[in-house]
Amino acid sequence: MHWTFAALSAALAATVAQAATAEPAEPLWEIGVGAFGVSQQAYPGADQQVNRGLALPYALYRGEVLRIDRGGAGLRAVKQPAFELDIGVAGAFGARSDDIEARRGMPDLGTLVEFGPRLVWRLDGGTPTPGAGRWRVELPLRGVFDLSDDLHHRGMSFEPELQYARRSSGGWSYSASAGLVFADRRLARTFYAVDPVYATAERPAYASRAGLLATRLGLTVSRSLSADWRLFGFARMDSVTGAANRDSPLVRRTTGGSVGIGVAWTWLRSERPAAD
Repeated sequence: MHWTFAALSAALAATVAQAATAEPAEPLWEIGVGAFGVSQQAYPGADQQVNRGLALPYALYRGEVLRIDRGGAGLRAVKQPAFELDIGVAGAFGARSDDIEARRGMPDLGTLVEFGPRLVWRLDGGTPTPGAGRWRVELPLRGVFDLSDDLHHRGMSFEPELQYARRSSGGWSYSASAGLVFADRRLARTFYAVDPVYATAERPAYASRAGLLATRLGLTVSRSLSADWRLFGFARMDSVTGAANRDSPLVRRTTGGSVGIGVAWTWLRSERPAAD
């Protein structure tokens, strides 16, 4: 799930996928590798950064029904010029609580997978003006499950997001987004609750609440270096101002940022173009 602190690698894998598919004529499938370095806020509200360098393979498939693209996988149920409805799967790697001072001594945060419907609304009606940017709204509603705990249900998330994407005449592609992350009480508990057994003098017990988890702004840029190589970078800001669990002792900072840069290499691609 893109908004969690545990999504470091998953979010960057999505960035690699977006960068690698930014050309107008997209092939039916692609296989490649992305390598990147990143400094990311440990989780929304944390006062620590996580710095990592990773190299990950990726595989993309853009069929009429089966879609593995832009960091997620799913089945497209409805495709209209202005609207699209799919059933998707995404994921996020876990994190050791002992590596995060605010959570030290608490249970680790497991690898999460999410599953559910997503509505995409293209504000240009699916027919963008040549040379103009593209606006779209994404409305994913998904159940979240813990892969590290026999797929135990961790709750529900709703993440509405407004996106703008454009390809400049100079060869750069970029996208900007603004979104909100909402969670039910069970999912909020996973990130912000402190049970009495884990309470300390500096970390009092806290019962989490459903509602807004974070507000997010993002920017991604990329540029082709050759037919197979692409440079990309991203920046993101998360804020817990006005969030339902702003008063959790696990929240140490209101606003935090993440930045990353990397390259993507396409090893193999289909000669057959995608249907759309």
